[in-house]
Amino acid sequence: MSIINKTATEQLALLQSREITSVALTQAYLDRINQVDPAVGAFLRVESDTALTQAAEVDRKREAGESLGKLAGLPIAIKDILCTQNTPTTCGSKMLENFVPPYNATVVEKLFSADAVILGRTNMDEFAMGSSTENSAYHPTQNPWDTSRIPGGSSGGAAACIAADMAPLSIGTDTGGSIRQPAALCGCVGLKPTYGRVSRYGLIAFASSLDQIGPLARTVEDTALLMEVLAGHDSLDSTSVDTPVPPYSETVHQPLQNLRLGVVEQHFGKGIDPEIEGAVKQAIATYQSLGATIKNLEMPHADYGIATYYIIAPCEASSNLARYDGAHYGYRADQAEVAAELAEDGSDEGPLVRMYRKTRSEGFGSEVQRRIMLGTYALSEGYYDAFYLKALKVRRLIRQDYDNAFEQVDLIIGPVTANPAFVKGEKTSDPMTMYLEDLYTVTANLAGVAGISLPCGLTKNGLPIGLQLQAAAFQEEKLLRAAQMFQHATDFHLRRPELL
Repeated sequence: MSIINKTATEQLALLQSREITSVALTQAYLDRINQVDPAVGAFLRVESDTALTQAAEVDRKREAGESLGKLAGLPIAIKDILCTQNTPTTCGSKMLENFVPPYNATVVEKLFSADAVILGRTNMDEFAMGSSTENSAYHPTQNPWDTSRIPGGSSGGAAACIAADMAPLSIGTDTGGSIRQPAALCGCVGLKPTYGRVSRYGLIAFASSLDQIGPLARTVEDTALLMEVLAGHDSLDSTSVDTPVPPYSETVHQPLQNLRLGVVEQHFGKGIDPEIEGAVKQAIATYQSLGATIKNLEMPHADYGIATYYIIAPCEASSNLARYDGAHYGYRADQAEVAAELAEDGSDEGPLVRMYRKTRSEGFGSEVQRRIMLGTYALSEGYYDAFYLKALKVRRLIRQDYDNAFEQVDLIIGPVTANPAFVKGEKTSDPMTMYLEDLYTVTANLAGVAGISLPCGLTKNGLPIGLQLQAAAFQEEKLLRAAQMFQHATDFHLRRPELL
């Protein structure tokens, strides 16, 4: 078996026993990226020389008997939305094409402290706005299981690189399902932590009250390993919660006794693909065979999740993205072109206003512009109360639904997506059908609770199906242990795409 076919946990054990070196492991992944990424497009940038230098330093420290971090020598890919000092961080957008941050995001600092080796930056929907990674300003990403299909989004590159064995671990972000949905469509594990569990400092914001950083990996055990490094309080993030971080990697193999799982009836209504419904119901039966009890739940406001999300998220995006105006940093429209346009059309519009308008129309893609407009409209005078304020009230009701549910059960179980990965271009002309891809995931972000996606089957066409578990706030340990129970009883996590 090739070293890249082993799990991150197995690779770490081999590194610790000095059976392999970090340089050899890193080179194996760089070779794999060179081999298959032209067909997948998971990466925006691969930092080969820097990665090998980091790996050599870890090997030196290990040989010298120096203290090492929890991920010492393991390669990792990070979504191109996390600021990294002296490294271009583009958010998949032309607007930040030449932006080089002067500081590191807190999670990037944690990776350096853990002696991880950063392979490169993964592709994403522009400013994390999308469910297919077709909105990147640079190139789309393909699903390794079928390269004619999308990998999900916005963390499509982060999921695809795991599925294609181009990295053992990766980091994505989840605003409305952007870790869990691509994890489900690419057949890997993806965890959205509780809001406040992982620092957002250095995360380029889309919707500040919804964004959360989390791990993707091949197995639940590997996810727990990375989550242990990412989690923790950060004084640089005012939304970071100061609560102890459990030893996830140590407890993940401990089964849960008397596990109570809740099933939301709306999750199996009209529109769900029969193969996905069948796979999820079979997963529920597997949990029953492991001793879990099942309870039907009513979450009366779940049906309003999409509408609520697509008011709140664009409103916050409208505010966050107002800073990209061509006057401070990022892309700026060509000044000569601005002057020529003004002279040609005879407009009395000033050069600063024209530059601002031209910068934003050229620097942002169509989906980002659409959401900015939606948010600006909902926040405008006369509509604030009717849309934004009402959405905040419904968000509170959705959170109450979760609070009530977790008084009755330990976890909520259900699908991640209503459909398997769709063909590229199939939904780009119809934004509403694209937005409905987040149907089962947005409510966890609105409520701030934790959720995980793990493989639970394949369609007859060989496309992955994901199972979603959701837990109360700061119950990631319970979530990981329950997910590991299912993984131990099945082999779906062992199945890999036939890619080259």
